Amino acid sequence: MGLNDGAIRLGIFLLVFSVMALWEMAAPKRAGSGLRQRRWTTNLLMVVIDGITLRILVPITAVWTADFAHTHGIGLFNLVQLPPAVTGILAFVVLDFAIWLQHVASHKIPFFWRLHAVHHADIDVDLTTGIRFHPLEIVISMIWKIVVVLALGAPAYIVFVFEVVLNGSAMFNHANIRLPKGVDAILRLLVVTPDMHRVHHSVIMRETDSNYGFNLSIWDRMFGTYRAAPKAGHRQMTIGLQNYQSEEPTRLGWSLLLPFRGLFQKR
Repeated sequence: MGLNDGAIRLGIFLLVFSVMALWEMAAPKRAGSGLRQRRWTTNLLMVVIDGITLRILVPITAVWTADFAHTHGIGLFNLVQLPPAVTGILAFVVLDFAIWLQHVASHKIPFFWRLHAVHHADIDVDLTTGIRFHPLEIVISMIWKIVVVLALGAPAYIVFVFEVVLNGSAMFNHANIRLPKGVDAILRLLVVTPDMHRVHHSVIMRETDSNYGFNLSIWDRMFGTYRAAPKAGHRQMTIGLQNYQSEEPTRLGWSLLLPFRGLFQKR
């Protein structure tokens, strides 16, 4: 995978982004803060900075790592021969658990929380929140993903599919969209829905410490971190960080410098 890989990723990203943006306009779940233009500008610029930083600091990709592992016989699935369908499903599920585990660590380990707080500082939750991450967190996430891919020996095509699905699901489950309760109840049996993940962006700590999943919903149920709904309700709940209920998180410079302000030594 090379140039076509990048073109496919970009095409799917733009398609999902456009669908979610139109859905948010047609059927929003919550009223916004009125700062959408400033938020979107900052969040989208952060994506660009993330991409440039990643290219400089981690010039290899998870897909390239999977190809490398296959060529050199590295990793579990390159040592144990299983039917391709079984290998693919297992690799996808384990990769998803690894991302869930990383997300939990980003809340529990102070250094990681400093970086992840940039994501949670967003004062609204919509599809751009799903791509709002500090560049150093993106670098750490990629390194972790590379380590997991090497250990697994996951097939390159599964790694590619997983990354595309993860990116799309992050935009979906952060989207400010209204789903019928019945549809939401069925979907969240398998995947993380917007109503499920929105709980995680509450300013109330016991709600923030729940619903860590980005794609599959099974991990939170399995490990006891599942919470069905926010106590105040989805429309009345307060989003973001308690200390920053202001316009500051809508500023790019402020957001990039947040981890270094010394205010997140303790949560």
